[in-house]
Amino acid sequence: MDTQDIQLLMTLHRTSNITRTAEELYTTQSSVSKRIRQLEKELGIILVLRSRLGIQFTPAGEIVLRHVSAIARELRTMNQELNDTQGIISGTLRVGVSINYAMYRLPPILRRYQEYYPLVHTQTIIEVSQKIYSMFIAGQMELVIVRGEYSDWDGPRMLLGREPICVITCRAHEHLPLDELPQVIRKSDTEMERDTALWRREHKIPTAKNQVFANSTATCIEMVRQGLGWGIVPEICLAHFDGCIRPMCFADGRPLVRSTYLLYTEQTAALPQIRAFIDLLAETKESL
Repeated sequence: MDTQDIQLLMTLHRTSNITRTAEELYTTQSSVSKRIRQLEKELGIILVLRSRLGIQFTPAGEIVLRHVSAIARELRTMNQELNDTQGIISGTLRVGVSINYAMYRLPPILRRYQEYYPLVHTQTIIEVSQKIYSMFIAGQMELVIVRGEYSDWDGPRMLLGREPICVITCRAHEHLPLDELPQVIRKSDTEMERDTALWRREHKIPTAKNQVFANSTATCIEMVRQGLGWGIVPEICLAHFDGCIRPMCFADGRPLVRSTYLLYTEQTAALPQIRAFIDLLAETKESL
């Protein structure tokens, strides 16, 4: 058994599918099946069973998988330590990013990071903030970029920016009262829904009789641009919007804003590839 066999078994366990395993390893289904049979012959056991649910590891196969996973971790650690002694940044970067930040800020940052540190394997998960925060708390991510306050997190954080939340309409509707227009509504998190509900009460804006429920911020903006109603979106998304933009304020004059934070732990920040990403975000923040 060599490192290619280890990769094959771990990929097969993750995908539970020989076809997908072959695609990910840039080989053929027959080659994967043949190598599995060879390993079973060498070890004198049945590694996997085929069923309607896909590939399932036998109890003996689970034992083999547990050991090859430990070997893979040790190999990664060894390579990381060897590279560290030579001043080379490698390893794996697992980062979760909120959808809006990923769409409007992340691509150039991630491209620069990959250009600077080509030996680092990057795994980026793009999801709503609440979901990636839950993954972060569960230890599935080394660091996350989330939108909102998350006051229950008492570890290190870096403020990446704050921007106003805005009411948007098309130019043709610029002077119309909002209660005379349909509302284009996008799904948001609990904190933002609470704040916008308070703003509506303070400004006596009733629930619109006609509503459009958009599946994303981009869809909401396009619906408004086409004159289908008014919407509430963060300024981060409005760089190319050509309609009317009005920042929202509460009755006491406080602006309604959205914060974006990088969250991480002291332990993960000690890893060179993680520290490099944190430093790059700090540098990018300074240049904005």
